[in-house]
Amino acid sequence: MLSAENVTKQVISPEGPLTILSDVSFSIGKGESVAIVGASGAGKSTLLALLAGLDLPSSGTIRLNGIDLTALDEDGRAALRAANVGFVFQSFHLVPSLNAMENVMLPLELAGNETPKRSALRILEQVGLKERVSHYPSQLSGGEMQRVAIARAFATEPAVLFADEPTGNLDSRTGEHIMDLMFELNRNSSTTLLLVTHDKVLAGRCDREISLDAGRLIGDRRAAA
Repeated sequence: MLSAENVTKQVISPEGPLTILSDVSFSIGKGESVAIVGASGAGKSTLLALLAGLDLPSSGTIRLNGIDLTALDEDGRAALRAANVGFVFQSFHLVPSLNAMENVMLPLELAGNETPKRSALRILEQVGLKERVSHYPSQLSGGEMQRVAIARAFATEPAVLFADEPTGNLDSRTGEHIMDLMFELNRNSSTTLLLVTHDKVLAGRCDREISLDAGRLIGDRRAAA
């Protein structure tokens, strides 16, 4: 479903070339839940952006659903993301001028869904927001906004869902409920779930834990059966 082969990412800094990722390789199967862990500055978010085709590596190959992202131009990567990828971020990224229903309908309409309102309502009901569909982000709590973001991400039934610190702005109890929801949707939809987190308990709930340190892969642990 998703693979990285000898992926390196360098950027130019005032002090010269800076290596953010160095020779990272692994593969992830359909339906797996995988946590990317490591200290701040380890390269976690950079790796997530590369795997999602939001950026290109300096060298190496990334394949999503069998397609080499590094061989595509920006438009090609955007089309591949639209067809295969969902995102959930720490800061929600909801459109403030759209209500909950409209935020979830947006990717469905862009994907050409013929019944976007019906599909959006179904997924909002799944995340427990049936009574909040007409509310705007400013009228929702942090946990409710993240549930809208999750509904939006899962609405198009993506092959892969990328989550970057999805509970970072939530209290521990709300964060736990949000992750229960994400794992439930992951199981029910067979979507591959890839998340960046500092939370060791959350990482331990995933099928695998990929560890980075100073841009290098230092561990790839599978959960005990």
